[in-house]
Amino acid sequence: MARVGFAIILLYSALTHGAVVRRTSPTVQLDYATYKGVRLDAGIDQYLGMRFAAPPLGDLRFRAPKDPDSALTVQDASEFGAICVGTGQNVVTGVTSEDCLFVNVFTPSNANSTSQLPVWVYIQGGGYANNSNANYNGTDVIQNSGNDLVFVNFNYRVGLLGFLASEEVVKNGDLNVGLLDQRKVLEWVQKYIYLFGGDPDHVVIHGASAGAGSVAQHLAAYNGRDDGLFVGAIPESTFWPTRRTVAEMEPQYNLVVQNTGCAGTSDTLACLRALDISTIQAVNVQSPFPGAPSQPLPLWYFLPVVDGTFVTGQLYDSFQNGNIVKVPLLVGDDTNEGSNFAYNATTPDEVSTFMLSNYPGLNSTQLELINEVYPLMAPVILHAAYFPSASAAYGESTFTCPGNHMAASMAAYLSPDQVWNYNWNVQIPEYTDLGLGVPHTTETAAIFGYPYSANEASFAPGGLNAPMVLLTMDYFISFVTTLNPNTLKNTAAPTWDGWGNGATGNRLKFQLNATAMEVIPDDLQQRCQFWQSLASSMEI
Repeated sequence: MARVGFAIILLYSALTHGAVVRRTSPTVQLDYATYKGVRLDAGIDQYLGMRFAAPPLGDLRFRAPKDPDSALTVQDASEFGAICVGTGQNVVTGVTSEDCLFVNVFTPSNANSTSQLPVWVYIQGGGYANNSNANYNGTDVIQNSGNDLVFVNFNYRVGLLGFLASEEVVKNGDLNVGLLDQRKVLEWVQKYIYLFGGDPDHVVIHGASAGAGSVAQHLAAYNGRDDGLFVGAIPESTFWPTRRTVAEMEPQYNLVVQNTGCAGTSDTLACLRALDISTIQAVNVQSPFPGAPSQPLPLWYFLPVVDGTFVTGQLYDSFQNGNIVKVPLLVGDDTNEGSNFAYNATTPDEVSTFMLSNYPGLNSTQLELINEVYPLMAPVILHAAYFPSASAAYGESTFTCPGNHMAASMAAYLSPDQVWNYNWNVQIPEYTDLGLGVPHTTETAAIFGYPYSANEASFAPGGLNAPMVLLTMDYFISFVTTLNPNTLKNTAAPTWDGWGNGATGNRLKFQLNATAMEVIPDDLQQRCQFWQSLASSMEI
């Protein structure tokens, strides 16, 4: 989950181009538009930048997505559409925009409306602040599946435009529109994916970081109501930040209104809708949560809130009580989940301040307990003394333990043999040399292969970690296509055992030339129990 930065633009350019040659232009006719895609020499058709919803502009700002307008002429689907402009970003023509609700489909060239291929829907991450994993190219996973799947990815609204919350929004708009954008895509897939060769009855949703948190949101949406939108789920480095009520977020709304000059108007939301995007982006920035320290600022500020319909409560409760869609689950984490984000703390008090800035419901006694559970640890290069403590506390509270809680809950309510857990412990020199260990979502290069892996030197062909690519990708392809990572696994890969009975749990530990099963360590289980005991105060 990358934070705000120009790196997103560079990634966007790098990931949208593969070493393939365009040939002809296939078309697909939807009931609102005909799209002309691109046929690649790789034997893959790609349809890029198709609208799945109307542009969320003007009066549609801060509202649930609406159906796209009909287009009378054939629409070009040869280039990706702009990604959604996020917190701390400016609009960059052709790269970021408020008009950003586009979906991409990659499918075998020989697929047709009766092919009924499994569908892999990828939800990108970015802390609900940015579209930071936009436009992965699905060519490599389709080829390695034997042309046996359809790959889908898309954009959704983020930051202020995706998650502004207030009673004013409740009265004349919609909360959590970024999540509703995602839901709209899943409904779009149900309606149209057969035209691309996909099977609407075999859709697996996969997300990384906030995308994985979004997978959890869809599993728990509408109190666990099963709308038949997916049959399996892959949360990769599950992200559970604080999830507050609308009342708790009113100060955030009031600050936005004040800083845009809308405070004196009779209808503040109408005023916000009338503002140009540059004015909106000037206030689409992080500020302290009410009751939290002024420094450091929270890592993530505009976030999903409890709305009483889509989001009915806290995720720990939803999974604990079985108020979830019960489908096969593949979920995992990285060894140093918090190292990308942790405050470079020099004292225990700075660890406490960092945690409080992101989880403002914690009290002084709970903060003292966190320091006891995460005391001074072995030093790491280029970082202050208490950085490892802050990294471990944030990483396990926000990513690792929520994922394990999802696994234990799904095993209890579905089956212990239909839940697979993993820990990614593959060392990458670029990160270990910076004292970051094995950070958040670094397995993505191995899951998607080329061209994504070309941007991670150790996973590129001939690189140190190149052997991990097919091993990892095959597990994920197998889960997407058969709902079991073992069915089509690499012949050299070990059998991936299920979670098993109870909260203890088995997991596959990914390591270069040493991937193997293990029981989740006792000390990690105990720390996860500790975080679950704080979940209500942290509002997760």
